[in-house]
Parts: sequence; C-alpha cells; structure tokens
Amino acid sequence: MQRRILIVVFPGFQLLDMAGPADVFGTADLIVPDGGYAVEVAAPGGGAVSAGNGVTVVAGALGEAAGTVDTLLVAGGLTVPEHVEDRELIADIVRLAAGARRVASVCNGAFLLAEAGLLDHRRVTTHWLSAGELGSRYADVEVDPDPLYIEDGDVWTSAGVLSGVDLALALVARDHGHPLARNVARGLVVYLHRPGGQSQFSTPMRAMTPRSEPLRELQAYIDANPGADLSVPALAARAGMSERHFSRVFTEQTGLSPGRYVERSRADTARRLLEVTGLPLAAVARESGLGTQETLYRVFRRHWRISPGDHRRRFHAKERREP
Repeated sequence: MQRRILIVVFPGFQLLDMAGPADVFGTADLIVPDGGYAVEVAAPGGGAVSAGNGVTVVAGALGEAAGTVDTLLVAGGLTVPEHVEDRELIADIVRLAAGARRVASVCNGAFLLAEAGLLDHRRVTTHWLSAGELGSRYADVEVDPDPLYIEDGDVWTSAGVLSGVDLALALVARDHGHPLARNVARGLVVYLHRPGGQSQFSTPMRAMTPRSEPLRELQAYIDANPGADLSVPALAARAGMSERHFSRVFTEQTGLSPGRYVERSRADTARRLLEVTGLPLAAVARESGLGTQETLYRVFRRHWRISPGDHRRRFHAKERREP
C-alpha cells in the first residue's frame, strides 16, 4: 500500500519547500511502486495557489482533506507570519495531524506546527534566520538553529528550503532503508544524503568575510592549508600584526575567534575527506590538521553530532562503491 503524503501550502509559500520533498517521494515511488508514496498538495480553499516566486500550483482544498494521512508536511514561505493568524488553516493542521503517522515541516513552516501546538516540549529546527523568533514566540518549544533536520518522536522539522530534500530523504530511509534513499538521491543528482545532525553552515557560511584584504587572504590560506601551523602566533605573524591585535581584529571582522575558525575549517576539511576519499580515519585526522583520531572524533561529534565512522558508512562510502 502506498503511503499518502499530504503537503500543506498557502499563498506565498516557498516553492522548493513543496517541490523538493515531492520529487523525493515521487522518485521513490517510481523505484518501489508497491511500497512507495502518493503525494498530494492541499491549501486553504484549494484551487490555484501562487508560490512566492509567482509560480502557480493547483492544490486540493485543505478543509476537505479526509482519510488516513501517513505524513503531513507543512511548507514554509515569506508569508508564514500572515498565515499563523489563519485559525481555519491551523485547525485543519491540528485535525489532520491527529490521524497522521508523523508530521513534518520545512523551513519556517515550523511556525504553523508550533501555532497548532504540535511542537510543545519538543526539540526542533527551522531556517537559521527564523530560529530566534520561533524560540521567543513559543516558549515551550526547544529550538536548535544548527541542524539540517531534527526528529523528535513523530515530529520532524528541517532548516531552510533545500534541507527539505534532506528531510524527505531521511523519511524515505526510515521507511525503506538507506539504499533506496541513496538511489533516490542519485536519481535526483543530489550530492549527498546528509545526516540531520550536520550543521546548516559550512565554515565560509558561519563566518563573515573580513573587510580587510589581508585578513581575507589569511582566511583563504587557513581553508586551503589545514595541516599548516595555524596557531595564533603563526597567523598573527603572517598577517603582520601583534597576537593581541590580530585576535581582536580577526574576531571583530569574521565573528569567530581565530582558534574557533581554524577548528571549524579543519572540521569541514575532515568531513569532505570522509565523503570523497577512502583514507583511514587516522589519515583523515592528519590531513585535516586535527592530528589524532581522538581529536577528529571529538570535533566531529561537536560540529555534526555523529561519529566520523558513522558519517562515512551511512552517507557516502557505500554510495561511491555501488555501480
């Protein structure tokens, strides 16, 4: 029997919040037609609904949606603040969630789930730009702005926009196993089925670009040379500054201390090596500048909440070995 996926949209929704997961489930259904998915889109009032980018989709009437729903998935969009006040929309989400096996949101669609009371006393995520507001508006919701997606019981929430694809792949993996999820990812030419604990931010995204050209060059040097001496004294000398002045200026212009930036840059290098090479963990630790396997493990758990070995086994090494 197919699993019924009902995606909730509204005027001004983010098109990728709907289309990304819909294509993941649709592709899975092509591969496993007897145990796949049936995707439906519903909106208040139904009919033609315009996304925030002007593209129009035809949706069923949310108020008329009935029957068993396997997964209720709520999209996000710039107009979410308006729709949080739509009592009929929230009531329909509550009604459908009550009979669904699981509930999920993409991006700031989490606000609609929170307004429906479905996120109370749960750990959730959303787009990093909206995380602070979600936490302050809904005091009973524990908001973590870093992960790509979070599973808390039968409720799944994801970060911004394309992380909805990661969320949908995780749901497929939960239903049918990681091999099918990897095949779906391959079919959609998605580079990596990423673990939910992976951060929304790569090192360049986490740090601001320095105003000073010498510091921009130094930032690029750090990212390109993880195995070099990247201590504060060495970096300060390379920048032609005293250690104290360098630390202050670097932190001011990037938003991260030199030590923290270096660790995150090396952690990103280690992650890439795990994803695209077969190097032993000890070699990954050396090549990334982290030194030892113990440091690699500790840093990887801190940044992505998964061990280096699990990351490689679950998400990329198998994918590269398969024909």
